[in-house]
Amino acid sequence: MASEHDEGGSGRAAAPQYGVAPAAGTPDPKTAAAIAAAEAAGPQSGESVRVDSWIWAVRLIKTRSLGATACRGGHVRVNGERVKPAYSLRVGDEVRLRQEGRERVVVVKRLIRKRVGAPVAVQCYVDNSPPPPPREAVAPAGIRDRGAGRPTKRDRREMERLRGLEGLSGSRRDAGSRP
Repeated sequence: MASEHDEGGSGRAAAPQYGVAPAAGTPDPKTAAAIAAAEAAGPQSGESVRVDSWIWAVRLIKTRSLGATACRGGHVRVNGERVKPAYSLRVGDEVRLRQEGRERVVVVKRLIRKRVGAPVAVQCYVDNSPPPPPREAVAPAGIRDRGAGRPTKRDRREMERLRGLEGLSGSRRDAGSRP
């Protein structure tokens, strides 16, 4: 009896030939096979891909609908121009995507339509983004001794004072006492 692994219809890309060395710039045979499959499913020469679909496919954004929303909101620029979600990308275009307080600047190397794994996605663009800003040091929350119970009102005020949140407790008290 044949197992499910022996059947040909598993939907996987064909395995690369084992005696052949990988091309320059390709890290391993699995990635090379995935790139070949993505290019086969992608547009033919001279065709283009929608910008919202491409930024989703190369994992710059989590969902295609978020990509379309970012385009409509003016957060996506191609070659300096604000674009609509259906804008046609071409190889060599510079895409600027602003999200979460950071701007990503990438140059299109390959056009793909289907979402691919991270190692393949990285090879579809050149990342010219500035380094992300350093994360601000956040004061750790107060650690209480085991068995100390819930903090009292006095303990809570001391913790707020340490965190620099003194004004919040006073405004809450004032808001509750108004007629």
